[in-house]
Amino acid sequence: MELPPQSEKEKMLAGELYIAADPELAAERLRARELLAQYNASPPADPALRRALLDQLLGGHGERIEIEPPFYCDYGSHIFAGDNLYMNFGCVVLDCNRITLGRNVFCGPGVQLLAAHHPLDPRQRTAGPELASPISIGSDVWLGGGVIVCPGVTIGEGTTIGAGSVVTRDIPPRVLAAGNPCRVIRQL
Repeated sequence: MELPPQSEKEKMLAGELYIAADPELAAERLRARELLAQYNASPPADPALRRALLDQLLGGHGERIEIEPPFYCDYGSHIFAGDNLYMNFGCVVLDCNRITLGRNVFCGPGVQLLAAHHPLDPRQRTAGPELASPISIGSDVWLGGGVIVCPGVTIGEGTTIGAGSVVTRDIPPRVLAAGNPCRVIRQL
């Protein structure tokens, strides 16, 4: 029995090579851009409007959520956040794969969560297919300003990542980690 071919979206979420220009994916990114344009232009004195837009944009979130505009993401629908998420100004989430944020996650300004990546072979890369790997951030995590979290990374609960760090591999729970590449400094 032959299985039907997977859609490009199914390939993307499975971490396989996929074509981002696929019409279904392009339409989902356009929807996100339209919601982000409204969100980023929303008045600060209208939290109900901002909440309604986040309800439409994100895959799921807890009761308390605050994301300071401007905020940017690819799809939004692959972002799942626990209660009490705070993201400061200018955060970027490339959610070509699932991005999971636990409870009480705080992101400084300019934090980037980047699930997207590309083949290392230049011929394959220039042919166009892309890759995406999930990111998981545990509960009670603080990501300092300008932190970059790379594809496929898990950050354990209760951890603090120092400002400007580039997180290229998993970080265990309850540690202070910093640097480029990010490394554990001490236990918390």
